[in-house]
Amino acid sequence: MRYRTVIASQIFTFDDLKQVMAYASPARSGDTLAGIGAATAQERMAARHVLADVPLKQFLTEALIPYEDDNVTRLIIDSHDAAAFAPVSHMTVGDFRNWLLSELATTETLAALTPGLTPEMIAAVSKIMRNQDLIAVARKCRVITRLRDTIGLEGHLSVRLQPNHPTDDLRGIAASTLDGLLMGSGDAVIGINPASDSMPVLGNLLRMLDEVIHRFEIPTQGCVLTHVTNTIKLMEDGAPVDLVFQSIGGTEKTNLSFGVTPQILDEAYDAALSLKRGIVGNNVMYFETGQGSALSADANFGVDQQTCEARAYALARRYKPLLINTVVGFIGPEYLYDGKQIIRAGLEDHFCGKLLGLPIGCDICYTNHAEADQDDMDNLLVLLGAAGVSFIMGVPGADDVMLNYQSTSFHDALFLRETLGLKRAPEFEAWLQRIQITDDAGRLRPPSPNALLGGMGHLKSLIA
Repeated sequence: MRYRTVIASQIFTFDDLKQVMAYASPARSGDTLAGIGAATAQERMAARHVLADVPLKQFLTEALIPYEDDNVTRLIIDSHDAAAFAPVSHMTVGDFRNWLLSELATTETLAALTPGLTPEMIAAVSKIMRNQDLIAVARKCRVITRLRDTIGLEGHLSVRLQPNHPTDDLRGIAASTLDGLLMGSGDAVIGINPASDSMPVLGNLLRMLDEVIHRFEIPTQGCVLTHVTNTIKLMEDGAPVDLVFQSIGGTEKTNLSFGVTPQILDEAYDAALSLKRGIVGNNVMYFETGQGSALSADANFGVDQQTCEARAYALARRYKPLLINTVVGFIGPEYLYDGKQIIRAGLEDHFCGKLLGLPIGCDICYTNHAEADQDDMDNLLVLLGAAGVSFIMGVPGADDVMLNYQSTSFHDALFLRETLGLKRAPEFEAWLQRIQITDDAGRLRPPSPNALLGGMGHLKSLIA
């Protein structure tokens, strides 16, 4: 179906809805690299005019990637809840934007609407929204998940403690873990990106995390972010797996490039549930995504990178994850060129994830060859905090020595909580107070040898 509009006596024609979506996207290097982005600001604005008048229900009949060719498309269409969609089914994309920004769109109405929305609908409306619109709407969404603590409560911010080490050295990882815990981080997860795929190494990392969590009765979960098939094997061998991790994308071909299918994820999900390692809930999956992954795998099929990213969220929500985060600037400047593009993409991803009912966080990050710096990350950090992001990363010094990129630090989390009045997960906060790392108001106490000996002192023995 072709789309057409006239602006200032100039006629703009688009081949199909996929092209309208791509041209309406804010400028980013990935779409330019793919040859699908608007060439001029005039084309971009014309596409947005057209997109605003597209009925939401058009996305149910005009698939951007054909139903018969892609299992993510089939999942999106087959799982669509027509009854939940009914309240907005008469709206255009522009009408939907206005409704989302109105007082009619409450936390409760948005939660009820979630099963009726497709990723393409959400991506479309984001393309005609300003940054402040994305923040205002995402802030109204509330997604709460639980395993050993409660993540996503209003007024709370969790942190993934990321103690990576370039050689998977247990002492180095223990040192970073101790650093993060003493800075009040780790309530989302203590999550290690392993340098090795060696099963014995992965098993040792899992056992170390499990020992730390259980010896000190920390209300959090551990995760070694290895491939899902490795985790399945580890569970079969009796390893203490709390969360199953996997990177996913928005098309079948992207996921095949990651070596994953819905059937494999189903197997891992069922296996993790059967372990019954939760205390306050049973959300057992952890996913990571990122704009540009589909294009880097030559698997975007002409769909813009932000829409491909939103489609990945449809696959994620099938498994009711404890955590999902966009690693927003990690793939590189070929896909998000500079700080402005990274900031916009982070706000888009958070907005889309929240509207699709996901507990979405963000790895606020950039690679060293991007046109970005830590000031850009500070800006995105505060904007996402205002938008109600579920969790961020806590990396020693914000510099990941294994993955070689720049993220956010334990100090950044302290800054954001103090500035915006945000709390940690309540179970984790109570533990920090009991072990005398924080006071009753959640502030870090001055270092105390007695507190360390009575609380985390034993962890120091792992470093010795």
